[in-house]
Amino acid sequence: MASPRGPRLDVPRETRRQIVRRPQVDADTFGRFAETFARFMGTARFLIYMTLFVAVWLGWNWLAPRSARFDDYPFIFLTLMLSLQASYAAPLILLAQNRQEDRDRVIAEQDRNANTRAHADMEFLAREMASIRMALGEVATRDYVRSELRSMVQELEDQRAEPDEEEQEA
Repeated sequence: MASPRGPRLDVPRETRRQIVRRPQVDADTFGRFAETFARFMGTARFLIYMTLFVAVWLGWNWLAPRSARFDDYPFIFLTLMLSLQASYAAPLILLAQNRQEDRDRVIAEQDRNANTRAHADMEFLAREMASIRMALGEVATRDYVRSELRSMVQELEDQRAEPDEEEQEA
């Protein structure tokens, strides 16, 4: 209902529904691709390939006959190609870093849980060792039993020797 002066401002517009569907992408598959790509871009092989690519590009466009050149100085098309490569590489590298961060976070959580369990186990073992030490304090040790047996043997020998001395005196 448009008035002669234009659409009315006090009436909300009708919303259009989008008929076009967005492409469905498997995030895990795309993430693995991004990690593979980022891993490759961080290698010396990639740097050598890019250097060779740029050197061939520049060499061809400087040394080839004018009719065979496709990107004259100042190499605008080369700049466009490198910019395009960088514009795709940056988000893929960030995606790979985010996935690595997620993995690191999970591993750190697992490490924290394992450390907590290990700490609890160590405390339990320390308490057990303390209770064993206390219990052993009340138990006769081998050395204690030997020393007691020696002293008893010595007493018996002393007692045997005493009647012999009395018989000799009489």
